[in-house]
Amino acid sequence: MNTQFKKYFIVAVAATSIFTACKKDDDQVTVPPPVVNEQEIITSLQLVVTDSATGNAVDTVVFLDPDGDGSGVPSRWDTLRLQPSKTYLVDVVLLNTLASPVDTISNEVLEEANDHQFFFSFTGAGVTHTYLDSDTNTPPLPIGLQNKFRTGAASTGTTQVILKHQPGIKNGNVATGDTDVDVTFQTIIQ
Repeated sequence: MNTQFKKYFIVAVAATSIFTACKKDDDQVTVPPPVVNEQEIITSLQLVVTDSATGNAVDTVVFLDPDGDGSGVPSRWDTLRLQPSKTYLVDVVLLNTLASPVDTISNEVLEEANDHQFFFSFTGAGVTHTYLDSDTNTPPLPIGLQNKFRTGAASTGTTQVILKHQPGIKNGNVATGDTDVDVTFQTIIQ
């Protein structure tokens, strides 16, 4: 009788341990993995220039660095040529030419518009710039995929195009965030 009682006692203790071990911890919270923002490969920046008065295509100015951030030199680096006292619509196109088919990175910039902004600066060249697009931040901030350039008198200088990645911190300041693209084009207005 005493031996049978020990068997029941051992089975009861084992069952209690199993049920206790399998009990779900209600206080435990599942933490999702952090969102990883994958760095895009950008090998080409293009300025697609259209005459705003006629709607006719004027030029596509290309910067092409076939290996992206690699050590190779750009294979194409055009000069931006504009006429004096004119207004142009200028669209920015970013490509990854290493992908097959070629990946249009500017579509991803548009999808993440609240975290990206292009900045334009002109040195020596008589150009003023106006953004034609904006994001959904409150208040809305410019994106810079669609722009208007207004030229002044004949001049020579440079046009710098910078794309800043500012996830959650976009504030319209070129000093904020990481630089995704920084290309300077020689610019001739004649």
